[in-house]
Amino acid sequence: MEMGNDPVTIQNLLQQLRSQFALKQLGNISLFLGIQVIQSTTGYFLSQKHYATKLLLEAGFENSKPAPTPIAPASKKIGQHTQPFHDPTLYRRLAGSLQYLSITRPDIAFAANRVCQHMQHPTDQDFQDLKRLLRYINGTLSYGLPISLGSLELHSYSDADWASDSSDRKSISGFCTFLGPNLISWTVKKQATVAKSSTEAEYWALSAAISEVIWLCRLAAELHLPQPSPTTIHCDNTSAIAIAKNPVFHA
Repeated sequence: MEMGNDPVTIQNLLQQLRSQFALKQLGNISLFLGIQVIQSTTGYFLSQKHYATKLLLEAGFENSKPAPTPIAPASKKIGQHTQPFHDPTLYRRLAGSLQYLSITRPDIAFAANRVCQHMQHPTDQDFQDLKRLLRYINGTLSYGLPISLGSLELHSYSDADWASDSSDRKSISGFCTFLGPNLISWTVKKQATVAKSSTEAEYWALSAAISEVIWLCRLAAELHLPQPSPTTIHCDNTSAIAIAKNPVFHA
């Protein structure tokens, strides 16, 4: 798969590769590692519709009633003492498949992260949460990741779910970074320590987002996409913003 905006350079590179290796040119990209690439006049659209459909068929959810959201708001507070799920292998296989589906579906990243936290000893309630996520996917098969022309300026958003896990009271950090109109990086991850306030949880999420932005800025510079102005990072917690603006040490 070749990419670039200089056809002459691309052909020269292909010629050099042909002199050393046996190559087969398949034309414009359409399907790569289960990711469908749809080209349009505005850019590209990355979709895993085929992969998601296959996953639903294997799980027996192809005719299930679609769910409006990937996760139920109260699901983290219930079912802590339910019976162990009778088929942990099935649970782990579906959860692992959902992780791969999140490559082009950032909307399921948080729910998939929660499902994967119970891979070792899944319960019936955990499987109910996984089933809801599958039902949501069944109603959103056409969703994907658009890539379109636009500015090449980085900007990021960060958030946190304070004390998300009722078993260990650890929070979840989440952030996503855009290059112009295109989403290029996102992460949903449990924090390593227990935050004693929502401000602390949000501040840790903001710190993680800043680390990612610094790395992306350096990568963009290597790709000759310099960022002349500071990267804007959006945060919805006023206390965390105030701490970030104050250059003194905070315990």
